[in-house]
Amino acid sequence: MKKFIWLALCVGGIGGLAWLLSGLDQRWQQVFRASSDEQAVPFGVLGDSDSHAYHDDLTFSRWPGARGGELRQRTWQWTEVLARLRPNQLDPGPWGTWGTRFRHLSGWRDALGLDGRFPAKQDYLFNQAYSGAVCANLNEPPEDQTRRLLTLMAREPTRWRNGVVVIRMGTNDFGKERTLDALSRNPVDPDAMALIDACLSHVSRSVQRLHAAQPGLRIVLVGIFNNAEWALFQGLWQSPQAMASIRQGLARYDDGLRALAEQNPRLAFFDDQAWFAARWGTRGETGIPDYRPVRFGARFEVSNTGGDEPRHATLKDGHAGTVWNALWAQSMVGLLNARFGMSVPALTTDELVRFADPDGRFGMQ
Repeated sequence: MKKFIWLALCVGGIGGLAWLLSGLDQRWQQVFRASSDEQAVPFGVLGDSDSHAYHDDLTFSRWPGARGGELRQRTWQWTEVLARLRPNQLDPGPWGTWGTRFRHLSGWRDALGLDGRFPAKQDYLFNQAYSGAVCANLNEPPEDQTRRLLTLMAREPTRWRNGVVVIRMGTNDFGKERTLDALSRNPVDPDAMALIDACLSHVSRSVQRLHAAQPGLRIVLVGIFNNAEWALFQGLWQSPQAMASIRQGLARYDDGLRALAEQNPRLAFFDDQAWFAARWGTRGETGIPDYRPVRFGARFEVSNTGGDEPRHATLKDGHAGTVWNALWAQSMVGLLNARFGMSVPALTTDELVRFADPDGRFGMQ
């Protein structure tokens, strides 16, 4: 009798858990269906903190100095800029809290055929990027960002036939000080090359998986930013030899992404280093920082420095500031239109200025 009762409790417990998870999943789907814009092109993102929404209170309310500190509610990520200014053309999914904080619960949900997205965050549904992600998280469980996005795509396959996905990854693998320092001494440092090659392999695999499900999907591959140009690292590698060596080493990744994009008209390459150089410039021939300010609007200037006020290119925590992200979103729209023949209205600088400083507090208008 005791064994029977215990068995019944176990079965009931498992059934209850399945019901709970299923119920959550059903409510999740209801929100999803109610919030999606059927006319807009679905827009997904795979990546790291360079694409994780700054207004994620679930994550960043625990870090008072993160993503703009006291100005976080007025500081914007590039994905948020697009979501706010072009919602009728690009649909990143509804805003909400998605996923679970518990790794084991993620596995349970996957086993039951539900969405086991991990880790949890507050963001747009189709944005799988999260802070701290590395290239392996594109394909390996439990994070498996590609699988998470494929699960969403399977819910509305017709909409996703001509969807867009941006893959922006690599900084946490080979863009940190240790690897850059190794590259500054040897542009083909074996450890750095292994990290770069592993990332290229993961990006390629992610593209293959996405196109296996949706051959018409348009995918943007973002090149690696050279963090030697970052405000936090400007005191390092101040020689022409060191900078040339770092650039040569990082080129292995960008060249690999370019090669992928050249093979398929449904792929595009976004050159992040060239994008930055066209605006703030690069270090001079001596390797010493020699950047120019970027004019944003009629009179506002943004320098390649760090701070939470928008006059700085990067925030105190090192992430891109509002102006950087706004201009980056502007260029992303340009690339989508040029490469894929999309007709997303261009983001004008005046429009971006009004968005970034609607009340004139920062003196942009």
